[in-house]
Amino acid sequence: MAIAERTAGTVSPPSVSVRPGWAGWLSTTDHKRIGIMYLVSAFVFFLIGGIEALLMRIQLGVPDNTFLTPDVYNQMFTMHGTTMIFLGLMPLNVGLGNYIVPLMIGARDMAFPRLNALSIWLFIFGGLMLYVSFFVGGAPNVGWFAYAPLTQKQFAPTAGVDYWIIGIGLTGVASIAGALNFIVTILNMRAPGMTLNRMPLFVWMQLVVAFILIFAFPVLTVATIQLLFDRHFGTRFFLPNLGGDAVLWQHLFWFFGHPEVYILILPTMGIISEVLPTFSRKPIFGYAFVAYSGVAIGFLGFLVWAHHMFAVGLGPLANAFFGAASFLIAVPTGVKIFNWLATMWQGSLNLTTSMLYAIGFISMFIIGGISGITLASPPINVQQTDSYYVVAHMHYVLFGGAIQGIFAGVFYWFPKMTGRMLNERLGKWQFWLMLISFNLTFFPMHLSGNEGMPRRIYTYEAEMGWNLWNLISTIGALLLAVAFLLFLWNVLTSIRRGPIAPADPWDGATLEWAVSSPPPVYNFAVTPRVRSRRPLWDKKYPHLHEANGSHGAPAGRLAGPLDDGFEPETSAAMEPIHLPSPTYAPLIVSVGIMILGFGIIYLGDFGLIAASAMLVGLLIMATGILSWVRISHVDSPYQAH
Repeated sequence: MAIAERTAGTVSPPSVSVRPGWAGWLSTTDHKRIGIMYLVSAFVFFLIGGIEALLMRIQLGVPDNTFLTPDVYNQMFTMHGTTMIFLGLMPLNVGLGNYIVPLMIGARDMAFPRLNALSIWLFIFGGLMLYVSFFVGGAPNVGWFAYAPLTQKQFAPTAGVDYWIIGIGLTGVASIAGALNFIVTILNMRAPGMTLNRMPLFVWMQLVVAFILIFAFPVLTVATIQLLFDRHFGTRFFLPNLGGDAVLWQHLFWFFGHPEVYILILPTMGIISEVLPTFSRKPIFGYAFVAYSGVAIGFLGFLVWAHHMFAVGLGPLANAFFGAASFLIAVPTGVKIFNWLATMWQGSLNLTTSMLYAIGFISMFIIGGISGITLASPPINVQQTDSYYVVAHMHYVLFGGAIQGIFAGVFYWFPKMTGRMLNERLGKWQFWLMLISFNLTFFPMHLSGNEGMPRRIYTYEAEMGWNLWNLISTIGALLLAVAFLLFLWNVLTSIRRGPIAPADPWDGATLEWAVSSPPPVYNFAVTPRVRSRRPLWDKKYPHLHEANGSHGAPAGRLAGPLDDGFEPETSAAMEPIHLPSPTYAPLIVSVGIMILGFGIIYLGDFGLIAASAMLVGLLIMATGILSWVRISHVDSPYQAH
């Protein structure tokens, strides 16, 4: 019957070892540890980005405020946007994917564990480089989109823009390497029987996002390299007075920038597609429609970049095409929403904190989607471009949507990752406080935007009529900070004193719930076998197997409790498992690349010293690569994962 002939029990197979303490974390190639490192580091960056937003809201809380200077305000909104997009939301999704995807598909690790480790270190060092800029002359102050020609030397003379280029470059390489890893892992390492049409929807969305990344991110990487050459080596790609084209930067940036929205939102749509069925006690309604509408969104996302440029003056034909394409993308998005609602319809709803966040995601994302439809119309878009209406729309999609979706995933999978349950009562208090304060913060921006308040201004006069809306937004932002402190408290106390989590606390349907909480380092002692889209439910409720044509809520488990996973194995029955060897090589390579980056930034100002730094960086990289090759030879005889 069911999914697995044999799976992980409580007995550890031979040949599995992990380095203790910090050495274990610095040299890890385990996808679960790397996932946790992504989540923790991204959450730290997210909190820093939130503090920057709070400082901006304090500045705008009353008219004619002098809490921040104009230049510091510009640095704040640049770093806030950059941090939230590149260092917060994206890596939070990657962290969840890194931890959960191999478990969901029945694999022992990612396809390229050392490349996975390189990705996390490049991401961390890229983020640190961005923040070093605050201490060496000032952070970038040109917006997260870094429009040309304001990024050129004469308008941005400090090294802030250079740190932005190198920092984004490092995180970009990390993202591309991570995307390739996800693609190979998902396409090649699924458990026997898990066809594409049986994959969990969270895995589907991670696969789509990985393809978006490898097509979109290289464009931004090339554009930033061109910008670096403009600033330091005499090229003129984005200099109109020397024959370049500033609008070219906008095309290149938004060819990456708009798909980036789907890079952020699709994984959370995958989370919602896992959470809703679990807590509705029903299978997802319209699995194929939900999966392939995600593919459609990923494809259409590449056809709408210029709707960010209607105000540039592209002409009526281009405006009509990109406007129509932007309207079209609402179709697959609407398909998903109706399928989620149908999943909950007549379900046996269990309103856990995770479920509340999933419902909150749908409601807030719908508001953000509707305001997005208005912006797809060129005449309305031109009217609202660069106003606070756009800020409101963006945050309803990326905060009301993506962040709430990530919280749904965190509350859902936290027991699996830590072996402890989060405090549900505290979680629900946090949810309601966050929902109310979020709307207090961002809904008034629709109104101030429609009344003409432009974005990216550091203050305004009292006579403009925006005082009330800004004051409400600032109060909402302060309450929002309290909601995040509640979450932080919940996590810190639950990790120490939370109830012990069983293997399957939510009565889930997918493979990650078949192993202990937290999972053993090897994930599955024996590779599971899959025969449906709900493999674990088949084990627990064989009378509800899809092949039997039954899809309702279970009356009770027939297979008995599975809190310890499937039938335990004896060590004698298990084959030795070889996991990828721990190694410092990815960390060493990343350190070398970072030092090389510092050298590039200062090559024009401190020639010999900077060149020496570049040489040191290259030597460290070479050392890391040699170590990488040696450890690869150690692992090469094994089919480890």
